This record gives sequence, C-alpha cells and structure tokens, in this order.
Amino acid sequence: MFERYGIYYTFDEAIGETGAKWLGWDIARARAHAAEDYTKRPCKYGFHATVKAPFHLADGKTEADLQHAFNTLCATVSPVTPGALQLKSIGRFLALTIKGDDTALKSLASTVVRNMDVLRAPLTNDAIARRMKSRLSDAQIANLHRWGYPYVMDDYQFHVTLTGPLKDPQSEEVHAKATRVFTPLLHTSFALAHLTLVGERADGHFVQITRLPLTG
Repeated sequence: MFERYGIYYTFDEAIGETGAKWLGWDIARARAHAAEDYTKRPCKYGFHATVKAPFHLADGKTEADLQHAFNTLCATVSPVTPGALQLKSIGRFLALTIKGDDTALKSLASTVVRNMDVLRAPLTNDAIARRMKSRLSDAQIANLHRWGYPYVMDDYQFHVTLTGPLKDPQSEEVHAKATRVFTPLLHTSFALAHLTLVGERADGHFVQITRLPLTG
C-alpha cells in the first residue's frame, strides 16, 4: 500500500536513462543516483510527465480497484504522437515540453483525469489551502475543487520537470548544461503509447507499479 498514487508518462531507452541520472532517481528500478542541489525538489518524483497528479485513494477503494481501473483505461485510450520535445523555462523551473500542437495530449490527459477520478479521495481543507497560495485563475480554482488539481483540462501542459526553482547566474549555467545533455535526444517526435501507474513510498519517492500500452 502506497501513500498516494499517480498516472505518469515515463521514458525508457537513452532519454529515460539520461533523465534518471539527471534527476538522481530511477522511478522504474527504484534506484538512486547522485543528485545535484537543483534537482533535489523534483528528484523523488522521477523523470516523467504527469498525466493524473498524485492522489490518495478514496474510502473503500483498494489498490486492486485502482489497478483494475488502470487496466481498463489503457485498453480504451489510443496512443498519440504529439511531436518533438523541447527544452523550455517554465517560470523559474527548467522542463521539457511539447514543441507543437498539444491538443491531442490535452484530450488524452482529460480522459485519464475523468475516468480515474472516482478512485480519488477528496482534498482536505489544508491541501486546498496550500494550493490556493499559488496564483490560480478562476478556471484553475474550479479544477482544484472539482478534480483535485488545478492544472488539468484546458490548463493541462505536458511537461517533464528537470529542476527546482533556479536563480541567476545558476539558471544560465544549468540551462547550458541541460542543453548539452538533452538536446541530442530530442531530435525526433515521440509516441505517447503507454501510461505508468506509480505509487509514493513512505519516504516520498515514487516508484513504478505497472506500465501498460495504450490499445484503445
């Protein structure tokens, strides 16, 4: 039994290995690597793009219920090929994002959020209050109350977090390093053809529970 669960897109092959070493945590193998200070914040989540943000199971729901729903989801959702990834700053964070039209990705992520939400426990008042400290739009506040997370539906952005918040001159140095490390791996588009069910351990690190192809 895990603390929380989430649905991610995870990477394999060269970019997956590179990302795990960059962040300092291999989510698929539950194995740590040496981490830099600027990756300590995202490290425990692993190299991934969130599709459904981590959540607690609702009362009366079990991990077996979650696994069954996840299996059903992956059998009904079709793969998408959204385009190539690019290195981009999101606020003070550095991330990989989609270069091009993300309409199909937004649709896929919205389907996942809707279909799996019956398994999610409602947010506590404290959790809502913490989220409300951020500058949220009216739509994001509505998402927070309805779906447990503000950045869903039209506000969803596929991204792979590479750092915690950066400040100059560190920001320029880390951006240059990330460019050297990741750019050679981003020259072709990728197919989002699977999803990964993950769980949060007691120490806060997320690990892969199962990864299934999308066969809808």
